[in-house]
Amino acid sequence: MDNKQYNALFSFIWNIANDVLVHAFEKGDYKKIILPFMVLRRIDVLLESTKAAVLEKKEFCDSHHLADYTPFLTQVTGYPFYNTSAFTMKTLKNEIDPQRLKMNIIEYFNGFSQDVQDIIDKFKLRQQVDNLIEANRLGSLLEKFTDENINLSVKPVMQEVINEDGTKEMVERLPGLDNHTMGTIFEELLRKFNEENNVTEAGEHFTPRDYVRLLGQLAIEPIKDKITDNTYTIYDGACGTGGILTIVQEEIERIANEEGKRVRTSIFGQELQPDTYATCKADLMISGNINKF
Repeated sequence: MDNKQYNALFSFIWNIANDVLVHAFEKGDYKKIILPFMVLRRIDVLLESTKAAVLEKKEFCDSHHLADYTPFLTQVTGYPFYNTSAFTMKTLKNEIDPQRLKMNIIEYFNGFSQDVQDIIDKFKLRQQVDNLIEANRLGSLLEKFTDENINLSVKPVMQEVINEDGTKEMVERLPGLDNHTMGTIFEELLRKFNEENNVTEAGEHFTPRDYVRLLGQLAIEPIKDKITDNTYTIYDGACGTGGILTIVQEEIERIANEEGKRVRTSIFGQELQPDTYATCKADLMISGNINKF
């Protein structure tokens, strides 16, 4: 993702608040809605393509009285999470009756696997749904986050084009959003929301990704000749959205590879703030870096 694409995505998400939430919510509450729904859509879009297969496999498990169907469903999705409801965010937006929409989205929340349920709880998303329904803004918010002009998936959006010679090929229409960029967008949105509301600690949680990568290099380069074929543990006691954990992990593996060493890495982090914890957890689940929390 280049700078132009990054800025376009950031601006689109930032402007959702002005387009949907203005006059219905206090500015200080914007981040409590925009950031959680951004993370939720990131999870949701990854499950869209396997929705029918998951429902079919769930029906199979139920018919065979299999109590623990998690291994079967995660095998279908390719991720350590799934959703067994009939809904996606795209199908939810089609409901125009507010109370029916509320029932549908709660069913959608309840259909997620346990780790995603934890993310939903940390973001207090059920409470935000009540507020959005009362303000008659939930449908509009879902419309924005499922807009075809943004992509919150790790996978790029492709489209077919016809060349001058009549041949067809698939080209990238929208780039995928890797975990580091997702974390950067989350942190910059949080900082900007805080600055808009004169929060004094607006930037204290944020460490630019370039600084983090430099930190990793400075910590590892001086001892690279001591790296052996072994397992290395990376710990961050205030991990935020997980940037230091994953970037330092990348640096250790890169340097070890250059030195001809075969290493394994394990990451451990703690985070006090529920929203940043939830974002970190979501991205680690998506990346496959960790399955237990």
